[in-house]
This record gives sequence, C-alpha cells and structure tokens, in this order.
Amino acid sequence: MTTEKSIIGKSGEDFAEKYFTKSGYNVTRNFHSRYGEIDIIAENDEMILFVEVKTRKTGSMVAPVEAVDFYKQKKIIATAECYLMKNETEKQPRFDVFEVFQNEGRIYKFNHIKSAFDAE
Repeated sequence: MTTEKSIIGKSGEDFAEKYFTKSGYNVTRNFHSRYGEIDIIAENDEMILFVEVKTRKTGSMVAPVEAVDFYKQKKIIATAECYLMKNETEKQPRFDVFEVFQNEGRIYKFNHIKSAFDAE
C-alpha cells in the first residue's frame, strides 16, 4: 500500500541518489539487515557514506535531522556494521543525514549534513 508519507520519502531518496551520483559516488539504495535499513550507501575512492534521508513538507513540526534520534542512529550503525562484514573495505566510513524539504510536492531545498553522528 502506497501512502503519501512513502511517496514523499521516496522522492527525497530519489533526489539524494541523484545528488550523490552527480557528486561522483557509486550509490546503493535501501540496504536491509535484521537491525533496519540504510537509505543510501554512497562510495567514492576514499569514503563510504551511510546516509539517512529525511524528507519533510513545509510546516512540519520537526526538522528532518531531528527524526534521526539516538535510537535510529544505533539501528543505522548496526546495519552499517552488517554491510561492512559482507563488503570489506579500507574506505573511511561516515554517517550523514540528507535533509530534503518539499512544498506542494516540489523539492525547494536540501541540506547534506556530513558526519551527523558517529559510531562511538
């Protein structure tokens, strides 16, 4: 069943994927583990980014980044560890949040928050 929330979220993830691809990253979408899901894994020659994409409509009570609370961060970190066990790499991992802002179905602003949290 498709809901307005899932449509908004997918459009934000689609936008973020294009952003990272245009920035020279190879992108994997929606990696799942028993702990949860990572929206985007973006890799270049040096880095591997684990990115949580949060999309909000104008007038939302909470900023997108605020939805990535401690509990959500722990799920992302555990899922990233599962990914790295299956895909060994020497690349530096980083946890980012990608905020997407929509108004009447159109993206009008985004914010890529680098190193939004860490695994420590």
